[in-house]
This record gives sequence, structure tokens and C-alpha cells, in this order.
Amino acid sequence: MVNTTPKAVAKAETVAVAPPCAMVIFGAGGDLTKRLVAPALYNLVTAKRLPDGFRLVGVDHGNRTVDDWRKTLTDMMNEFVTKGGGEFEADSIDQTAWRWLTDRMSYLQGDFEDPQTYSRLKEHLAGLDKTAGTAGNHLFYLAVAPRFFSIVVDALGTAGMVTEEGGQWRRVVIEKPFGHDLPSAKALNAAILKTLQEHQVYRMDHFLGKETVQNIMALRFANGLFEPLWNRQHIDHVQITAAETVGVERRGKFYEQTGAMRDMVPNHMFQLLSLIGMEPPISFDAEAVRDKKAEVIQAIRPVRWPMRDAVRGQYDGGTVLGKPVNPYRREPDVAPDSNTETYIAWKLQIDNWRWAGVPFYLRTGKYLKRRWTEVAIRFHQAPYTLFRGTHVEKMNPNWMILRIQPDEGIALQFAAKRPGPTVTLGNVSMDFAYKTYFASAPSTGYETLIYDCMIGDATLFQRADNIEAGWRAVQPILDFWASNPGKGLATYAAGSDGPAAADELLERAGRDWRPLE
Repeated sequence: MVNTTPKAVAKAETVAVAPPCAMVIFGAGGDLTKRLVAPALYNLVTAKRLPDGFRLVGVDHGNRTVDDWRKTLTDMMNEFVTKGGGEFEADSIDQTAWRWLTDRMSYLQGDFEDPQTYSRLKEHLAGLDKTAGTAGNHLFYLAVAPRFFSIVVDALGTAGMVTEEGGQWRRVVIEKPFGHDLPSAKALNAAILKTLQEHQVYRMDHFLGKETVQNIMALRFANGLFEPLWNRQHIDHVQITAAETVGVERRGKFYEQTGAMRDMVPNHMFQLLSLIGMEPPISFDAEAVRDKKAEVIQAIRPVRWPMRDAVRGQYDGGTVLGKPVNPYRREPDVAPDSNTETYIAWKLQIDNWRWAGVPFYLRTGKYLKRRWTEVAIRFHQAPYTLFRGTHVEKMNPNWMILRIQPDEGIALQFAAKRPGPTVTLGNVSMDFAYKTYFASAPSTGYETLIYDCMIGDATLFQRADNIEAGWRAVQPILDFWASNPGKGLATYAAGSDGPAAADELLERAGRDWRPLE
């Protein structure tokens, strides 16, 4: 007899070790390295994904030794264990695994704009290739401020450090934000592609490292049950939500120049949108998948009425998770009359055969009621005619819910008859939770992406055309807001579901947001 209990579904995965390489982190002393990159590398060590011929090189302007850098990272890892609250979660640190990683660390102090920094780095990497078995493969990770992206790439090119020859590869990871509007994104792509070829560029979006995000394609294309329903004939509308319970914290200067639209929509939200809306690729080859994802973003209908179709909000004072919080305009480094949005809701259309007439509703915001990211697919309602003369007053909606975080899983909601002599309906749910069926390894969301960079799989990374298509879609809204500062900016109480204007966006079509409860 086959064992079909949940835990039996998970089978041991064959471990494929990444090829030898030296990974260079520009911005080694920064918050991103400490909170996400280093913990992700540690998780890759415990998963036995990194080769013996792996070395980690930190580059930063800070005048510190490699021992200082190791201690900073070690202290942060221990703080995650004792205090929690970060993306990395663990009850303890495997000291053998952590020592394996720290023993392979080295550090170079240098200014990112100084050619001598790259000369010394080139010499250091050549030494590792000869003595540490890194095989001449180099991965450059730009955990730096966006203004340094093109500067670092250009300097690497000038120093002759990104030329691929003799089977050795050179790859560059670039974090978001990739531009702050369409012109700047085009300029950045042009600057980077003067030095690098597209296949060498890995534009990082850690949302795509989430298991449920990756499972969207498997759900759609590996199951004959769902794909026939995935179109305008069966789907009424789609809601994509990314709600946060944090405010801008200490990032006031950054957020004043960014806002919720730039921070979340052209990258995180559009990546979810493209996976939901894409046509089936001919294979899971990276370029085949990215072609189909790009088509979805390119098919977004140009915005003609930003005031009607897009809502921007800004949090006021309130209570979040039981604690009182300040209004956005009283946050550090925020202007007292700021018009920067901390919330965005947008009704958009995809103009293609599959999705014609199906609205997609996007919303994301800070200091909301609950930390919750999901894609909710509402199917067309069944006709009421059959149930006339019964106790059924209205038909219940059918939903498919793809939970991205924090409780990864998939749920189907549908109607069923309540027990009893009369015909009455109730909502029921079939729920699949990843943690129930699969033994999940600790993850920050970066493990898969860093590993994919090492093995050369670009499936989960954005191409230049996808980046520019995303900015092209949001640019009319950004332009309208820039020309009409403060117009239509709605406030909402921190700890709520968002501004009332966002509810009205759906109510005009007789729809409602799914509550953040």
C-alpha cells in the first residue's frame, strides 16, 4: 500500500552542489549583507549546496579586518536566534556550518569609485583561483546604494574582471531598485549592458525566492485541473495583496524619494502578476519563461485616468500589533507636509486574449492590520436560478487563494450544503499548507536565488525588457502624481485595512477586497 500521509509526500531531494566560485559582496558591511545574504549563505552550507572551492570576499569602505567582519556577521546571526524578528529564523546556529563559511571569508577595504580597489580585488581573486580551487568563476554581488550600480559595473569592466573566457564565468547580481522611473531604468540598463552581456546580469527580486511564488508555475502547468479554468471565461477578477505591519522605520530619506509605488509595484507586485497571467512557456528554460512573463507586463493597458484607477494613501497615527505608532509625516527624515504614498491600490487590465475584461486589483501598503501577501483568484459566480424556492438567498463566491507569506500554502473556497432537511449553503475551504506536506528548510528567500546565480539559471531574474515594461506601465501614474502633488492623497489609520478610497475602487464594480484578518 502506498503511504499518502502528508509527510510521506516529501521525498529526499538529490543535492546538486554549485560549481566552485568566489563570491564578492560589494557593501559587505551593510544591512542587506548582515540580515539576508550571510544567513542565506549559511542555509546553503547546511543544505550542502556550496562546494569546497567556495570563497566569500567582502568589499566595503569601512576600515576593518576580516576578523572584524566575521564578528559582525556572527553577532547578527546570534541576535537572530536570541531575539528573532528577521527573515532568518533558527533555534540555534550550527557552529560547524558557520565556521565552514567564516573560514572561507576574506575582506578588502576600498572606495567603490577608486580604481585601486579593483586592482587589489583582481589580484586577490587571482590568488584564490590558484590556491583555493575557485576555478576562475566570479560572482559579484552589488549590495550597495543604487547610485553605485553603474559605477561598480563600469569599474569591473575597466579592470578586465568581467570578461568570460576558457569556460570561466563572470556574473553580477544587482539589487532593486533598478531605476526610479522609466528614463532612469533605461539609462541604467544601457550603462550596464555597455560592460556586461544580458546573460551575465542577475537582477534580484527576493520575492521570487518564496516557495509559493515558484510553485505558481507548477500549480498551473503541472495540473490539468486548473489550467483550463485559468482565463476570462471562468475568472471574475484577481486580487494581489502585499500588506506590511511595519512603517518606514529608519528609511525616511529613502522612502521620501521612493514611495509605495516605486518600492513595490514594478518589481514585487508585477512579478506575481506575470506568473499568474503568463501563457504556458514551451519549456522551463530561463529564456522561454522570461519571454512569457515579459509579454504579460507589456500587455498591461496604458493608464488613462489615474485618479479613477489608482489610489494612493499615507498612514496616519494609529495602533499596529497593539502598539501606538506615529503618522508618516512625523517619522524621522520625512517632510512634515510630505505627499509620499505609503499605500497604493490599482485596478489594471491585461489586454490579451486570455485576460480581456478581467480586472486585476493590486494593493500594497505599510502599517496595515496584518502582514500578509497573497494572490486571490475569484471565479465567476454560478447562476442562482436552480436555487430559487430554497433557503439560499445568494450564491457564495469561489476563491483560489495562493498564500505567499507568512503561511505559505494554497486554499480553495467553495460552497457546500449545510447538514439538515433544507437546502442552505455554507462556505468551506480545502487548504494545503507547505509545512504540513513538505519538510521545509529554513529560508530567507535568498537561498534559491543565490544558488541559481551560481549555477547560471536566470529563470527567476528580470531581463532588461521586463524591467522597462514594468516602469512603462506605472509611469503615467507617477507623472500624474508629480504634476498634482497631494491631489487624491488619502490618509488611513495605521493598523487598518487601508484608505476608504481603495474600497470604493472595487465597490464601483460591485466587488470587495478580501479582508486583512
